[in-house]
Amino acid sequence: MAKARVLVVDDSAFMRKVISDMIATEDTFAVIGTARDGLDALNKIEKLQPDIITLDVEMPRKDGLSTLREIMAKRPVPVIMLSSLTQTGAKATMEALALGAVDFVAKPSGSISLDIADIQDELIQKLKAAVGAKVQTARTARPTALSRWPASSSTTPTKTPTPMSVRAAAEVSIPPRFPLGKKSALANTVIVIGSSTGGPRALEEVLRQFPKDLSAGVLIVQHMPAGFTKSMAERLDQVAALEVREAEDGDEVKAGAVYIAPGGYHMTVSKERIIKLDKGPQVNYVRPSIDVTMLKLPEVYGNRLVGVILTGMGKDGAEGMAKIKQAGGVTIVQDEYTSTIYSMPRAVVETGNADFILPIGRVGDAAVRAARKLE
Repeated sequence: MAKARVLVVDDSAFMRKVISDMIATEDTFAVIGTARDGLDALNKIEKLQPDIITLDVEMPRKDGLSTLREIMAKRPVPVIMLSSLTQTGAKATMEALALGAVDFVAKPSGSISLDIADIQDELIQKLKAAVGAKVQTARTARPTALSRWPASSSTTPTKTPTPMSVRAAAEVSIPPRFPLGKKSALANTVIVIGSSTGGPRALEEVLRQFPKDLSAGVLIVQHMPAGFTKSMAERLDQVAALEVREAEDGDEVKAGAVYIAPGGYHMTVSKERIIKLDKGPQVNYVRPSIDVTMLKLPEVYGNRLVGVILTGMGKDGAEGMAKIKQAGGVTIVQDEYTSTIYSMPRAVVETGNADFILPIGRVGDAAVRAARKLE
């Protein structure tokens, strides 16, 4: 099997050497060259035709974002960004993911330091994911949201779910299992979304489809390290009609508000509909975990839940989606064609727990319609 060809781009000669040596320890990859800045990288991309690129965010002459824009416009290829753990670096990373970068690895906060070796496992794992990733650029054709309850996507899963037809969905009456009581600012229905690799870009598309008058609360769990989820929340708040914020311990889950689990913390909701954060053990090798959030929600909201799984590696969220479906909620997954990586949605589909398999341009619209049916 041919090795995946990697180009390493960083303005530090030390970093180019360290990153190249890390990659060389894995037989799956071959480092075919290095570049000292964006201009050097663009020249070498033409000559070397790499399969994957690691790209530093902050560089002289031509920085990572400018370079990424040209890569995506001229020769789209999976790109892993290397970003500093600073506020500026986090914001630039969010921009890079929106431009089409597959993922990122956070550099240690120190200057040139051997602590960079701490990221080796993460870097190799994300490079392996990038080998099979679909690059979603601005030019990628994506279906737009429809103005009706959607039928199933044309995607054919390993185990075909049995989604409701358009007619059945329009006629179905779903009685709430718990009395709603008096109206309040607290959400009586919740849309919970899980995502990983490729998630920030997919989340932008989903949240753009949510109306300002959405009466459900929205919980998001994106696999992302501490220091980056706040910048992601700020970016999503700018593109969404709803208020988007990084969740804090003690937040009430209010209607029409979006709460993002902070990097490094699991997020759950108490029976009083209060957000609880904790640093418990990793679940499915991650924290925050989508399953941790989803599994307890039926105890609070009964069947008034819409579970959504977007692009990502692994199977985090599959158990939680099963629980939501068992409770009578609605489950939606992103289809294979529009997913950067289809592993997480596939895990839900193959266990028979996906009511709808949809392109990203229809996921948000479907979630809103499902939430309104459940109210």
